[in-house]
Amino acid sequence: MGSSTGTGAAAGTAPSTHELMERVAAVGTAYFQDFAAAAARHGLNSSQAKALKEVLEPVPMRALAGRLGCDASNVTGIVDRLEALGYARREPAATDRRVKIAAITDQGRDVLDRIREDMTRARTAFDSLDPEQRTALAGLCDQVLPLLLRP
Repeated sequence: MGSSTGTGAAAGTAPSTHELMERVAAVGTAYFQDFAAAAARHGLNSSQAKALKEVLEPVPMRALAGRLGCDASNVTGIVDRLEALGYARREPAATDRRVKIAAITDQGRDVLDRIREDMTRARTAFDSLDPEQRTALAGLCDQVLPLLLRP
């Protein structure tokens, strides 16, 4: 891929860590903008849509707040909205009824699938990769993500 991104790396030299960080941030931002726009077309804000993805497997509300990077009181409002739309449900935990578990509904899975289908810019970008590039990108993500998620 010979296009210049204006990052200053000379032809044939590996980009610096700073340059890689900037490129990954740009990809992440563009992906998030496409995700947020698709979610909005389905009546959700980006936090609500991300919460829907996070409750594909049932999760305690406090853990959901951690995954979303928000306060527990904020996650209550997010899940309230998803429940009102029929996209998620709250249940008491089997082991401690004081703990509430959030889970996606079938209707929530359907809207999440539609949001993903509606992410046309991201789909176009990833569809442009050949199988070898997809495998390489997936491997790089699998290598870097655990390091980024470490405390």
